[in-house]
Amino acid sequence: MTKLILSTANIISGGPSFLRKPGTFRSNLELTNSLRSNFLAAQQDYSDALTQSDGNANGNANGQTNGANGTSNGANGKHANGPGSRRPAADIWTERDGSALYVPRISWPVAGLQEDRSSYDITVKLFFLPDAPVHERERYVMEALALVQKELSIATIDLLIASFPGMSFEGDCEWDADKKNASQGNLEEEVATWAILEELYHQGVSVRPIVDQINVRDCCNVPPPLAKLAADENIELYVHADCTDILPSGTIRDLLGHGAQGAGVLSDADEGVAGLHGDIIPQWVVKYTAFVKYRGVIENKGYFAGAEIIDG
Repeated sequence: MTKLILSTANIISGGPSFLRKPGTFRSNLELTNSLRSNFLAAQQDYSDALTQSDGNANGNANGQTNGANGTSNGANGKHANGPGSRRPAADIWTERDGSALYVPRISWPVAGLQEDRSSYDITVKLFFLPDAPVHERERYVMEALALVQKELSIATIDLLIASFPGMSFEGDCEWDADKKNASQGNLEEEVATWAILEELYHQGVSVRPIVDQINVRDCCNVPPPLAKLAADENIELYVHADCTDILPSGTIRDLLGHGAQGAGVLSDADEGVAGLHGDIIPQWVVKYTAFVKYRGVIENKGYFAGAEIIDG
């Protein structure tokens, strides 16, 4: 079994340009396009560095002409992912740490924020995905937050938002929204997960929700019962445009496969290419945002995604 850790890096400084299409079912484009862009950038950066290193080594040993030939052969042979493929080999730009495979590899020493921690409001949104076991959510929380802390070089965050699978806020009118929303979710599972999040805040202290994110793409107004509950319990209502299933299982296979826009990490029997194989189970996605308070700008924003490949 292999644990996959996919990352976008900071999409504010180097993320791809894309057009967001109407409808929340398109909102995962930011995640998928940013992952794909980071994969391509890592393939380019790491393969170029290795090619240059190989060329210099061959040049020093055999002369400038042989060095040039060595670079060419490396690009077409050692760095290739298979016959006729222009992709670099996965082990050049990914990194394995025990059972975990980082796609792409991460240069942790250059991570972190530019200013003192007190200058930022840091928000983290954790998406629990529908096919992942509920009893593993504590592990998912710890994995996701540890990655964000390491990426930003921080010890704490300011706001943690949990997104549960199968939960949405939609309807063509207030009555329709109330009817749909009343039948969603699993209260027992959500309460158990909230206890995990409470423990992160402070051991032994009960923490009430202070923020509720809702999507009002179909409704013009927040249903009065929800508005009243928020007012009575001092809960802030935020609007979001995230889809309820931000990373469907087939998406990872497309991202890592051998299609036109794939990264070439998975095996492909038709092309005779070795690689990872088995069933892919997406487990969680975490979105993090570092907002510079006194300048009113977002300095760092990105995603991590966790999944497992069960060998077939």
